[in-house]
Amino acid sequence: MFAVVRIHGRMHIDSRVQDTLKMMRLNTANQCVILPETPDVRGMLQKTKDEVTWGEVTKEIVVKLLEKRLRAKGAEKRVDAKLLKQASGFDSFDALASAMMDGKTKLQRHESLQATFRLTPPSGGLKSIRDHYPRGDVGYRGKEINKLVERMI
Repeated sequence: MFAVVRIHGRMHIDSRVQDTLKMMRLNTANQCVILPETPDVRGMLQKTKDEVTWGEVTKEIVVKLLEKRLRAKGAEKRVDAKLLKQASGFDSFDALASAMMDGKTKLQRHESLQATFRLTPPSGGLKSIRDHYPRGDVGYRGKEINKLVERMI
């Protein structure tokens, strides 16, 4: 699974890249989505490599994201274990994360859950939003995405 975080805002972006970001449900800066590793997703990431950063996410980070940032659609409140059971049928965030990592379910299949996570800017800041990783913060970063997402939760 890939964790994809949008780094850039909305200004001065090519319309084709902007359409691809919309398809990935990344509408504003500091939003994160969890996507499967497929050739289609890899092509979308390659097209948006100057606007986002991505890498392979661990199960522990997915569980933290779900616990702290999962929200119900149309509501500002976070999803707790009781609402999670109603919305998705899973007993715990760990079970949902395991099913997501195994490819058995996706967040966008559950109509009452938001598939994007609104994150805060990373504590400690970003290096550069123009240069690619490792000198900057955009582009593919592999397992290091886990450290960035943890700073943004």
